[in-house]
Amino acid sequence: MGAREEQLVQRFLAAWGDGRTERPDVDAIAAALADDVTWQLWMPGGPTLRGRDAVVADIERQLVFATHMCCGVQRMTSHGSTVITERLDTFRSGSVTVQHSLCAVFDLDADGKIAAWREYFDVRDLDRQLKAANATVPRVDGKRGGAG
Repeated sequence: MGAREEQLVQRFLAAWGDGRTERPDVDAIAAALADDVTWQLWMPGGPTLRGRDAVVADIERQLVFATHMCCGVQRMTSHGSTVITERLDTFRSGSVTVQHSLCAVFDLDADGKIAAWREYFDVRDLDRQLKAANATVPRVDGKRGGAG
């Protein structure tokens, strides 16, 4: 069991917020990432971001439509430098609270930084909730509409 790795991921997830603060601690999130991190925003089929700057830019993009975030860890397990979380995440989009279940896989490097991060969830369910909140979501490619 990777107790150190689990603690690092737990701190990373806590930096997203407790559901009461409007914005996550983006600096703490960025500090947990390797310079050359890769983030697959959703699996399967979602885009892959490469590099800390690209990940931070996408977090800022998400803050246009999502506030008061909380990563609700339900289960966490690890093997070596890989940590897997099962979560029920929440955030607000306008006045609507959005909840979505997901699993995330984190691979940490020798320095304890997140080198790879993959999230598995139903993007259609998230998109349905955002549409119900009347959120206009900027996409990763800069166009409007759709989750992620």
